[in-house]
Amino acid sequence: MDAYLDASVLVALLIHDALTARARAFLQTESLVLFVSDYAETEVASVIARRVRTRELTATEAKTAFDSLDHWTRTFTQRIETAPTDIAAAGAFIRRLDLTLRAPDAIHIAIAQRFGIEIATFDLGMASSATTLGVKVAPA
Repeated sequence: MDAYLDASVLVALLIHDALTARARAFLQTESLVLFVSDYAETEVASVIARRVRTRELTATEAKTAFDSLDHWTRTFTQRIETAPTDIAAAGAFIRRLDLTLRAPDAIHIAIAQRFGIEIATFDLGMASSATTLGVKVAPA
């Protein structure tokens, strides 16, 4: 199975939280090929930086998480570059009044759709919107 990882899965892999065990279990899926976008990496970095500002993480822990993100994505995933068409598709998704998407989630869905791969997310609203848009959701 090919799966695009959104930020919710990546954060759970890098920083121990309530979803870490679930994220690790997902990675045990046989024949799993993982994809991560430059956009997802940036969103994860933003989450880590926010957790430093809110004092949930120390600067040292954040630097370790950044290093882990860089190493893990280089070693275990295939990188996808965000394209202008992804932003345009995300904008169209957001303008649909039957979906309740935030821009970051719409961009992740657009990227997965462009590559024709399943999306792995822990965000139930995003998963529902992805399904409505014809993007398969990986059983994460």
